[in-house]
Formats: sequence, C-alpha cells, structure tokens
Amino acid sequence: MQKTLPPAFGHGGKASAPDGRNRSNLEGRMIKVPVKKEESTAKRRSRGRPKKAVTRSISLVVRITPTERLLIAGRAREAGIRISDWFRQAARSATVMPRLSKEEATYLRTLSGMANNLNQLTKLAHTAGLVSLLADLRKLLNMTEKLMERIGNNDR
Repeated sequence: MQKTLPPAFGHGGKASAPDGRNRSNLEGRMIKVPVKKEESTAKRRSRGRPKKAVTRSISLVVRITPTERLLIAGRAREAGIRISDWFRQAARSATVMPRLSKEEATYLRTLSGMANNLNQLTKLAHTAGLVSLLADLRKLLNMTEKLMERIGNNDR
C-alpha cells in the first residue's frame, strides 16, 4: 500500500534540484511514498530457542551404588548417549516380571520346610546312625526333586 503526499515540500521558493526539477515542475503531481505495513503481534519472531512441544519437568531420583553408576555410565558411553537418555530408553524397553506367583511362593515355602526337615534328619543321623534314616532321606530327596522340576518349568 502506498500513501500519496502533496508536493508541497522544500522551502517555498523555486529551488532548483540537481536533475532540473523544481517546485513549479512538481506542482500538481502527487508523489508516492511507500508506507511500512503494520506487523501483527502473532507473526512476531520470538528470540531464543523455540519452545519444545513436550517438556520434561518431572525428575525421578534413583539411588545407586558407585559400582552401578560406573556400569550404567559405561553402557551409556557405548551407546553414545547421555545417562539420562539411557535410563529413559531402558525404562521404555524393559519388561517387568512379577517376583513370584502364589503357586511359586507355595512351592518355595514347601521347599523351605523340607530343607528344615533335612537338617533335622542330618542331625539325627549323626546321633543315631545313617542306616536307620536312609528311607526317610530318599523320600525327602524325591519330593525335593519334584518341586524343583515344577519351579524349573515356570522359569522365565
């Protein structure tokens, strides 16, 4: 958009311009002067780094030993990324397995009770003699092997 101005400029007289123009030659003509467009505030450039779409504003504190720190730092260095990025990727790709199911916990309690019985039988074998306890020990050993097979079948 251009704005037109009347030719009334200069000092009132017929001052001569270097190219032969003077006030008398310019009267009646309109001079077009370009006008700056108004800038909208929405298109205004902001300074600095552009804002990220997703910001990481929550921190998670994890306590680790110095040895674990060295191990993690080494793995992050091998991957060529920062430790925090390594943790994020590991958290996204990790699969978490439950510690023990109810059935497995029952097996372990049974196995613990059997281990206690075995210790008692061993103590009795030292005092009374090994031959008298041989049948009980075989039975307990077979039960232990069966439980270990069940637990081993559910191995992750």
